Amino acid sequence: MTSVLATAVHPRRHTLRWATIAIVATLTVSACTAAQTGASLPDATAVTAGAAGGDTAAPSAMAPPVVLTPNVSSTTAVPVDTSVTVTASAGVVTDVSLTYKDAKAGAVTVGGDISTDGTKWTAHSLLEPGTTYTIAARGRSSAGVEAESTTTFKTDALTAKQQISASVIGNGMTVGVAMPVVVMFSSPVTDQAAFERALSVTATPAQEGAWSWFSSREAHWRPAKYWEPGTKVSVKAAINGVAAGKGTFGKDNVTGGFTVGSSLVMQADLASHKMTVMSGDTVLKVIPITGGKKGYESRSGTKVIVSKHETYKMDAATLGVKPGDPEYYSLTVKYAMRETWSGEFVHAAPWSVRSQGSANVSHGCIGMSTANASWLFKQAKVGDPIVVSGTPRSLERGNGYTDWNISFEEFKKGSALS
Repeated sequence: MTSVLATAVHPRRHTLRWATIAIVATLTVSACTAAQTGASLPDATAVTAGAAGGDTAAPSAMAPPVVLTPNVSSTTAVPVDTSVTVTASAGVVTDVSLTYKDAKAGAVTVGGDISTDGTKWTAHSLLEPGTTYTIAARGRSSAGVEAESTTTFKTDALTAKQQISASVIGNGMTVGVAMPVVVMFSSPVTDQAAFERALSVTATPAQEGAWSWFSSREAHWRPAKYWEPGTKVSVKAAINGVAAGKGTFGKDNVTGGFTVGSSLVMQADLASHKMTVMSGDTVLKVIPITGGKKGYESRSGTKVIVSKHETYKMDAATLGVKPGDPEYYSLTVKYAMRETWSGEFVHAAPWSVRSQGSANVSHGCIGMSTANASWLFKQAKVGDPIVVSGTPRSLERGNGYTDWNISFEEFKKGSALS
């Protein structure tokens, strides 16, 4: 500065030099201000910015840059039930890529949505355990200046016991009009409300229905009335990463479904010893039957065929009857269709043909001739209802698919969200 002043002989030249110094000082201050603003980005986010186009250096230097902030940290393990978000301040989010590497599938990209106002991106799904993710985000400030950020984070590792998987019963089958949607879980679910929110059923045509929990490992969905024949049912259990309580989490999303076949309803009256087989309003056949004798009465109620077996080994030991007891038996039967978990079946009983149509002589099963059992076995499907009446013994909840043994209003009370 001393040498500059010493050579300033002409007043006009002196004035111009001071003006030049003032302009340089102003530009220096502006540049420092822009740099300090950019330094306010979080440590976990590396940001680069550039003009959107044209000569916008001076306006962009005066406007605050967009700051992109994820809700996860690169320094702390992230819980798997975290819904990843990226929020923009002083601008909008324009694009986010959330990726990880899977041992089988390779590179996986997690989808997401940007909010209507453009300030927030939210991932579609929760996270995988013990996995490294990368977030690559882009945003734009109100002045049109673009910015990019990259964040890498890792999720909590989980043991096998901490993860709960789901399965859909009857997946891919053609079933009867009384078949409930049954989702089974590998371990007890404590937070049933959280899991129920992650379960969905889509029926075509649409039909009213509801969820009900039969145990901590079993959730059912049934329509208000029997399914319409021909209905396509799709099921989704989007439980991956969902907290199930007591330090456990859902493992993997599961989809499934079934097709509802023709209507077949079996009405077994054990007081008159007859079964009327109906298709809609049409009577297909009336079959002479026998049911459980005194002390082994068949349960009355609306049951559902849960499985079919061309041959099935039956042993009275399952009823608590030991070998040597006069009531003990062990035999293989044909055309067996299970009604209850406690061991009631509809099956061929050639040894009791003389009592069929006139007396109840079995240990709880519904017996009929081999010819009638063969015919019924060919007609019936898993999911077909069997309405049993005429005995003093009632059907217990959960002893088979007992969804239809109560009203729809009562069924809905079993929902964790009711």
